[in-house]
Amino acid sequence: MKFLHTSDWHVGKQLKGQDRLDEQRAVLREIVSVAGSHEVDAVLISGDLYENAVPGAGAQQLVVRTLMQLRDLGCEVIALAGNHDHPGSFDAYRPLMGRAGITLLGNPRRPESGGVVRFKARSDGHETAVALLPFLSQRYAVRAANLMAQTPAENVGAYDQLVRQVLGSLCGEFHDDTVNLAMAHLTVTGGSFGGGERQAQSIFEYSVPASIFPAECSYAALGHLHRRQTLPAACPVVYSGAPIAVDFGEQDNPSVVCVVEATASTPAKVLDVPIASARKLRTVHGTLGELEAAAPGYGDDYLRVWVREPARAGLREAVSDILPFALEVRIDPEFSGSAERSAQHRDRTTGSPQELFERYLESTGVKDDAVSKLFARLSGEVEEHPS
Repeated sequence: MKFLHTSDWHVGKQLKGQDRLDEQRAVLREIVSVAGSHEVDAVLISGDLYENAVPGAGAQQLVVRTLMQLRDLGCEVIALAGNHDHPGSFDAYRPLMGRAGITLLGNPRRPESGGVVRFKARSDGHETAVALLPFLSQRYAVRAANLMAQTPAENVGAYDQLVRQVLGSLCGEFHDDTVNLAMAHLTVTGGSFGGGERQAQSIFEYSVPASIFPAECSYAALGHLHRRQTLPAACPVVYSGAPIAVDFGEQDNPSVVCVVEATASTPAKVLDVPIASARKLRTVHGTLGELEAAAPGYGDDYLRVWVREPARAGLREAVSDILPFALEVRIDPEFSGSAERSAQHRDRTTGSPQELFERYLESTGVKDDAVSKLFARLSGEVEEHPS
């Protein structure tokens, strides 16, 4: 049978205040197109469909329509909650989505109560079982009392043990003549971060080894880490990665979905299909003149700009004028005046107001005669009219 594995859509995510719903719509439209062109039997979405636990109406409408479009292709559609999603909401909509032929799962369930989904692949009739493990918060494994009474190592062990128990129970329902798949949203030890994950919920102190997925599993479809990668284990343990870079820390990550062929007796074959609908993120460096000269080559990429000039009034606006898609503008550390700060910090109490202000400007890397002159004029007006 053939299925598409994707995760970490983060619909509703903004970038430096820039709404990206149109981009996210284009990306999800492309994913639907890939699922249709490859005639997959199922689509597995391994968590973080949304950016926030309380997504806006536009984000919810986009996700629901995408799930419906995937289901209209005739394939099984299965999605579980990640750490950004609201598990209670997933479970609340579970009966309604089930009527539409879409499986949602917010909280872990016993195999017989929805923790394992079974279906027959439409393409070749293969019986398929999918074990579902939504994001499991540390608080379920490490209670407050344990935090007080146990060592950090014991707490880590408690989380590892709980995940093993839950997954073991789910995978215990696998059969030799079935295509056995696992879906989970978690951190696997040794995985590489993509750059945009919530660090507090991704730390390796609360991770599990890839070896927890048994050899009977044909493929483990993971979400949470945003970089496409496969971890060594008895079966393919795969992060599909995010199909759209959520911040500049992910600008170099490949954006793909995984199209997978699996049988009950042979290793899964994975094809990475690029997703190219989103605008690129790019970090650029240069003086104002250099940036202006290079601007035509940046197209409509969203930019993080490191300016190789000292800070001055109006510099941010000047950069925006020549680079309208610059979402973040910073001063290159070489020009930030950090080398002078320690010397300037030693005396902030002696000298005239003008001298103190100019020391402050230098300590922050700002050297602008116009700002100094404006301060002098305002200071003079205050002295002349103190009331």
